Amino acid sequence: MALLTTSSWGQSMDDIAKQLAPTGTLRAVINLGNPILARQDAGSASPVGVSVDLAQALARKFNLPLTLMPVTSAGQSVALVTEGQADLGFFAIDPVRGKGITFTPAYVLIEGSYLVKNDSPLTDNDQVDQAPHRVVVGQGSAYDLFLTRELKAAQLVRAPTSPDVVPMFVAGTFDVAAGVKQQLESDAQKFAGLRLLPGNFMVIHQAMGQPHTASPVAQQALAQFIAEMKSSGFVRASLAKHRIEGATVAP
Repeated sequence: MALLTTSSWGQSMDDIAKQLAPTGTLRAVINLGNPILARQDAGSASPVGVSVDLAQALARKFNLPLTLMPVTSAGQSVALVTEGQADLGFFAIDPVRGKGITFTPAYVLIEGSYLVKNDSPLTDNDQVDQAPHRVVVGQGSAYDLFLTRELKAAQLVRAPTSPDVVPMFVAGTFDVAAGVKQQLESDAQKFAGLRLLPGNFMVIHQAMGQPHTASPVAQQALAQFIAEMKSSGFVRASLAKHRIEGATVAP
């Protein structure tokens, strides 16, 4: 089934492709700091994951060459897209980021959780926001942005990137680590004496995003692409292919 037609949009696929990728090459920034969406393949050292699959599918749809731009933090992704150095990226929807980025509807929902040491008195998410608790979070991550708004008494301590959160937490005298539930679960297997608090403190709506300067046609094209990728089962199949558990396809 065709994603877009000339009759419904009044423009050819080639015209839409030019608006999606003004340089002639689709430039997609890939955040390797979120293991739910992307990681570096151990064999080839190339980025792989759901976000890579989506970028490749979009490039095929519009017959565009594709350049993947791997980074290690959400902050780097936001900067590249906001400044127009990349045509699209993969982000948690957040009002702060929304000042420079236009988001599609969400395609994946991801849980944000807390991690503590086994001897911590904390047993519930609601106990975290108390002085003098110090919470380690990845700088510029969706969790950083959310907790900056929500925590009133606890202090945020920012690690350089999300993958640095647990190593920094373990090495220091901190009370809580916050981040992607699956990343925290994985790190808890690598470092002794850690446990997750039950449930989650937030659910992230993960979307594709473009610079605010992207044309309305380009923005609508990307939104419709995401709708098709969800309804066709592409996103679900990609999650299964990369053995991602705990993330669900957004409605």
